[in-house]
Amino acid sequence: MKIMGRADSANVQKVVWCCAELGLSYERVDLGGKFGGTREPDYLALNPNGMVPTLVEDDFVLWESNAIIRYLASRAGRLIPSSLRGRADVERWMDWQLFTVAPPHVPLFVGLVRTPPEKRDWNKIKRGRDRTAEAFTILDGALRERDWVAGDEFSVADIALGPFVYRWFEMDIEREDLPHLERWYNLLRQRPPFNELVAIGIS
Repeated sequence: MKIMGRADSANVQKVVWCCAELGLSYERVDLGGKFGGTREPDYLALNPNGMVPTLVEDDFVLWESNAIIRYLASRAGRLIPSSLRGRADVERWMDWQLFTVAPPHVPLFVGLVRTPPEKRDWNKIKRGRDRTAEAFTILDGALRERDWVAGDEFSVADIALGPFVYRWFEMDIEREDLPHLERWYNLLRQRPPFNELVAIGIS
């Protein structure tokens, strides 16, 4: 199994972290960002979006990070509930990560971490911070009565959100007091694969 994408991509981190939790062997290939290669014809033939990650397993090709971790967990029969309602809860939070957390996170992270100070759009960064804080306030409320994002057990819902919450706590920004989010984040920091593959600094 080959995972194509650079190690500092949050979406690639989801996939390699999931593999580690499941005990799956893989080869990761640096691609995207400073490594380039995502607009090359050979890569576009695999992933026409020109994004990372892409999973290649024999003659099977899969892109979109949340689809990949759902596939891996379902195949292993772990990290995703077998019940219809349990799976729906997990997938609800995974979709929420894509459509509620990621959109404000990108301008916040790119603007604050990957843009030189003299070129930063501080209005855009502030809007991103505020909207991300609103999203994580929702997650904090959900975590008030559960240990993990989708219930009492660690799942791919936690993996989908973990890299973004790591960045939230690592960035030099104002953060609201969200005690349940912080408690959950501290649980993630107790997992060796998270520390090895996600908590590697931000750049």
